[in-house]
Amino acid sequence: MTRPFDSSHLPDVFRGSEARKAGLITASQLRGSSVRRLFQDVYTRAGVEVTHELRCRGAALLAPPEAVLTGRSAATVHGVELANPSDPVEMIVPEKNRFGPIVGIKVRRTEVKPEESRPWNGIRIARKRRIALDLLLRLSPRKSSWTRRLRIGVPDLDQFMRANNLTDLHLNGEFYGRRNRGIRLARHALRLSDPRAESHPESELRIVLAAGGITATPQVEVRSRTGRFLARLDLADEKFRVAIEYDGRWHNTPKEQAYDRKRRRRVEAEGWRFVIATAEDLANDFKGIVDAVWQARRGAFSPRKAPRPDQEGVRMARV
Repeated sequence: MTRPFDSSHLPDVFRGSEARKAGLITASQLRGSSVRRLFQDVYTRAGVEVTHELRCRGAALLAPPEAVLTGRSAATVHGVELANPSDPVEMIVPEKNRFGPIVGIKVRRTEVKPEESRPWNGIRIARKRRIALDLLLRLSPRKSSWTRRLRIGVPDLDQFMRANNLTDLHLNGEFYGRRNRGIRLARHALRLSDPRAESHPESELRIVLAAGGITATPQVEVRSRTGRFLARLDLADEKFRVAIEYDGRWHNTPKEQAYDRKRRRRVEAEGWRFVIATAEDLANDFKGIVDAVWQARRGAFSPRKAPRPDQEGVRMARV
C-alpha cells in the first residue's frame, strides 16, 4: 500500500514547477490530494486554510515585480475583508508588461505612481488612498448602469473609509486631477460615500434612496423631548422624520422582532415613521422602497400629533 505524500516540508504557497526542480515534489504528487491548486502552477498544502490573502500571495508568485495588488484584494490584506476567499485577485499591471489572462486573477492595465504603492511579497501593494480609488475604478464602465455600479462600489468604499478613519477630504487628492477610465463615476461615488455606515446593506440602501432623490443620513440618534436616548437609526430623513432601516435575517427571530417593535414604538412616539427594507427588497424592489419613503414623507406625524408609546402608530414597511 502506497503511503500518502507528506507535504509538511512545503511552503504555504509555492510554484509547482520550482518545487519540482528543487526535488521537493513530483508531477504525480502535484496531482494528488496532499496539495491544492490555487492558480496554474501555484499550489498550497491541502491542510492550509485558503484565504483571500493566501491567494494574493500565490498570485504574487506569478506576477511581474511591477504589478500592484489593489482594490478589494489589497483592502483585505490590510484587514478590511471586502473579498471572499474565492474572489479574483485584483492587480494593476503597467501597459508594457505582458501578463495574463490567468484564471482567478483580474488584471487592469494602467499606471500607478511610485508613491502610491510599496513593496509586498515580491510585487507591490497599493497604499490606502490608492486602494480607495481602485475600489471604484475596478468597476467596468460598460457592463451596467451607474446606479448598479454605485451600489457595488460605495458600500466597499464606506467600509474601507470607516476602518481606516478616512474622509472624503483625505481622498480628494486621489480622485481629482486624473483622467482614468471611470473617474467620473468614482468622483460621484466619493461624494455619496459616508464612513458612518455600519454595513454593506445599509450603504446600498442609502444609494437606492439617493437614486430616488432622497438624502438619508446614517446612524442618526433619536432622543425624547427630555433628551433621553431612544434609538439609533440605520438611516434617517431627518427633515421629514422618516426612519429607513434594513432588516436582515437576524431580525427574524421572535426575540429580535419583539425588541424591534418596542424600540420603534418609542421612536414613533416622537413623530417618526418607519420604512423597513429587507434583502429581498434590495434585490428586487428599488421602486417600492423609494415610493414607501415618499409616502412616509407626505404622511409623517408632526411632533404635536405623535401617538402615545403604547399605541402601534403607523408603520410603513415593505417586507
